Amino acid sequence: WTPIQLLNLKTLSPEMLAYFWILLQYKSNILIAGGTASGKTTLLNAIAFFIPPEARVVSIEDTRELNIPRENWLPSVARSSIGTGKIGEVDLFSLLKNSFRQNPDYVIVGEVRGKEAFVLFQGMASGHSSISTMHADSVDTLVKRLETPPIELSPTLLNTLDCVAIMTHAIVNKHETRKLREIIEIINVNPDGIAITNTPFMWNPREDTFYFKRDIKVFEKIARKFGLTTEELNKEFALRSKLLFELQKRNISDFNQTQKIINEYYKNPSGVLNAFGIQ
Repeated sequence: WTPIQLLNLKTLSPEMLAYFWILLQYKSNILIAGGTASGKTTLLNAIAFFIPPEARVVSIEDTRELNIPRENWLPSVARSSIGTGKIGEVDLFSLLKNSFRQNPDYVIVGEVRGKEAFVLFQGMASGHSSISTMHADSVDTLVKRLETPPIELSPTLLNTLDCVAIMTHAIVNKHETRKLREIIEIINVNPDGIAITNTPFMWNPREDTFYFKRDIKVFEKIARKFGLTTEELNKEFALRSKLLFELQKRNISDFNQTQKIINEYYKNPSGVLNAFGIQ
């Protein structure tokens, strides 16, 4: 699924996608949480379109599900053992540990559920932008899962996470669908494991509409790190929201065409905006 196809399905809003686009450009760390078959990997695959074209991406999965239209991508898949014992087994933990030797700009892990989460967060702390999915229905549940066995992460490592996207099953007009329920930014996780958060985006199930607020804390973090201003980031956020809305309006949802426009935007943003009549 491309980002525009998800917009057509009303899984999320153009503003949510523009937010992910800026976060991925500036190497933020994103975790997608939700129940079984709530659309976590689908969303992961869609936002991977926003990774800069020249970046080196390493993906690690149990079962091959990701399909990223890019050249500099190293997909790896775990392998079960051959015969008795653990002969020939290659698990997520060893794949992830070795992936950092491949000098990736972005590490994508299909799903973390065990000790590999420790390596993933160590990677985040060492400056590799990481995206992954995990089974949890809220940030509190997610933090508890990460802090208790078998993962047992320290709260200080959790602070390397920038935001959590919560996917959910929903019934809208008697039809079952998937929705991005909310995006929650992790401001700080104190030593007791209590997370201080900010929720810039959320879905209202009663009206089936998406709401967002101007106060985006991750933009402040990006501004400090890259020497930008929050005004510049908010302006860029507005332009990208308009562009994604325009792509949806014109129904440009083809796999390669979507990737081509996003890649072109990195090289010549004003040219792309003019082509779509966006000021």
